[in-house]
Amino acid sequence: MYDSQAEIQSSGRLRTIIEEVRRCTLCASELPLDPNPVLQGSVASRVLIVGQAPGIRVHESGLPFNDPSGDRLRNWLGVTREEFYDARKFALLPMAFCYPGTGRSGDLPPPKRCADTWRERLLSELRNIRFTLLCGRYAINWHIPGASRRGLTTIVREVSEYPTPVIAVPHPSGRNNGWYAKNPWFDDEIVREIQNHVRRALA
Repeated sequence: MYDSQAEIQSSGRLRTIIEEVRRCTLCASELPLDPNPVLQGSVASRVLIVGQAPGIRVHESGLPFNDPSGDRLRNWLGVTREEFYDARKFALLPMAFCYPGTGRSGDLPPPKRCADTWRERLLSELRNIRFTLLCGRYAINWHIPGASRRGLTTIVREVSEYPTPVIAVPHPSGRNNGWYAKNPWFDDEIVREIQNHVRRALA
């Protein structure tokens, strides 16, 4: 139950936008498979997770982060699958909502049209977010001004020290295992900070 008429109206607006996103076919001619937008959110969501775009396993299941990268992400967050897929707790909004296909070095970039069309509308209704986790370059570059001109390791260290509840991390994909191996401080420092933010946000 919501505390005000404004919250009820916002809830209705967000549901309407999410339904529109799930019917979206703007990129259909450019995608390798039929559009299947995957996202999760509620006006009650407290933690925002921003990824890149669904991989093939997520496309097939329709469940965000339902793959090994999601297992690593949930370990970082310190939450169960049940908690993670509770939209009252977590909003899961990648930079694009459909599987973009695979290139030589992994999945293709998220189509820019997706964020241009939907992102501001969705974020404007998520008014109870208390912590945001940005996973990967596309998420970081969109949300942090000037990030594209700075190195990823620098950004991870700098953003984690900001007083605002935002942390930037490499994408939890296994393709970034080399980065994690070279930066053992991440598990000791940043993961602990992520879990602290999540606990406070959900309290």
